[in-house]
Amino acid sequence: MRVLILSSPESTHFTCMVPLAWALRGAGHEVLVAGQPDIIPMARSAGLNTVTVGRQFFGKDLLSPPLPPNKRPIEIVGPLTPKMTMIGSRVWVLHTRYMAPKYLEVADAFKPDLVISEIFDWVACLIGGVHKIPVVSHRWGVDPMSHLMRATAEDLLQGTCERLGIEGGLPKIDLLLDPAPPQLLVAGAPAGAPIRHIPFNGTGPVPSWLRRRGDKPRVCVTMGRQTISLGGLPMFRGIVQAFGDLPETDAVMTVQEEFVDELGTIPSNVTIIPPTPLNGFLDTTDAVVTHGGANTLLAVASFGVPQLIMPQLVDQFEGGDLLAAADAGLTLRTAEAQNDPAQVAEAVRTLLASERIAKGSTVLAETMAAMPSPAAVVRDLENLRCAH
Repeated sequence: MRVLILSSPESTHFTCMVPLAWALRGAGHEVLVAGQPDIIPMARSAGLNTVTVGRQFFGKDLLSPPLPPNKRPIEIVGPLTPKMTMIGSRVWVLHTRYMAPKYLEVADAFKPDLVISEIFDWVACLIGGVHKIPVVSHRWGVDPMSHLMRATAEDLLQGTCERLGIEGGLPKIDLLLDPAPPQLLVAGAPAGAPIRHIPFNGTGPVPSWLRRRGDKPRVCVTMGRQTISLGGLPMFRGIVQAFGDLPETDAVMTVQEEFVDELGTIPSNVTIIPPTPLNGFLDTTDAVVTHGGANTLLAVASFGVPQLIMPQLVDQFEGGDLLAAADAGLTLRTAEAQNDPAQVAEAVRTLLASERIAKGSTVLAETMAAMPSPAAVVRDLENLRCAH
C-alpha cells in the first residue's frame, strides 16, 4: 500500500502522525511525507521519505505582528471562543485552496492508495475525491476545533471541488484517529477511533544526568518553542523567580539558546538546557510545567507525570481544563495568574504534594497504555483500503 501523509506547515502539527508512519513502514507499506519546508526537517529526522512542496510558510507571523512588545497572545485576546476559532480557520482553509494544485501534482505522480493528514489540512480530502481513495484524519490530541472548521472548509472549497470534478462538495473523511484518552475528549466533538499516543518530540541528545533521579523532586519547565518568542520572556523570568522560592525542588527549563542571556539571574536550583526530547527523561521527572501543546500534554500524560498547564493559545485552554477535571494536573488559565511567581510556586507545591493528582495522572497513563497501538491501527487502515 502506498500512503501519502500531509500536514499543514507547522512541525508540531505533523509530529502526531510520526509513530503511525513508522508502523506503516514496519508493516511493509511505502510512505511519503509531502509538505512545505516548515515540516520537512522534522519528517526527515524521523527517518521518513519526503517531498518538498512550495515555500516556507512562517506560521508564527500569523500571531506576532499584532503583539505589543513583551505581550503574549493570551494577554491580548485570551482564550479563543468557538466563533473566533471558526474565523481563524479561514486562514488554513484558504491556505489549502492555494496549495492544492501543488499537492495534487505530487499525488498524481505518487499514486497513493491512502492519504493521511492532520486536522488543519484539507488537501487530503481533495486528493481523496480526485483519486477515489480513502482519507484518514489524525487529531493532534485534545481537539476542540476541527469539527468547527468543517463548515468553513465546505464553504470556501466548494469552487475548488467543482473545478476538480468532485461531485457533492468537499469529500468527508473515511476515518478519524484520536490519540486523546476518554478523559480528554471534548464534549460535542465527534468521536474518533482511538490510537495510542507514542511520544515523539524530535531527536537530539539527552544529558546523562537527566536520565537519573536526583536528590530533590525534579520539575521540568517546557513551554514549546513559540511561547518565549511570542512575548513570553517576562513570564519565563517569573517562572525562574518562582523556583527561586522553591529551594526544595530542582527545576530543568528548556529554553532556546538565543533567549538564555535574557532570563536574568538564575537560582542555583534551576538548570537551563536547550530544547530536548521529553520522552528521554520524563521517567525521572516528578512534575512538568508546560503551555499544554497537544503533543507535549499527551507525552507527559503517557508517563503518568502531573502537569501544570499555562495555556497560551486555542486548544491549550481546553486541554488544561480537561486535564484538571481528570485530576491529572492543574491549570493557570489567565495571564495574571501565569505572570505571578507566587501563584506559579504555589501551584507547583500543590502538584508535587497532591495524592489525588498523582493517582489521577497514573490512571490517565494506564488508560492511554490500553489504547490500540499504531501497529494495530495499521491493520484497520489496510482493511479500510480493501473495503473502499
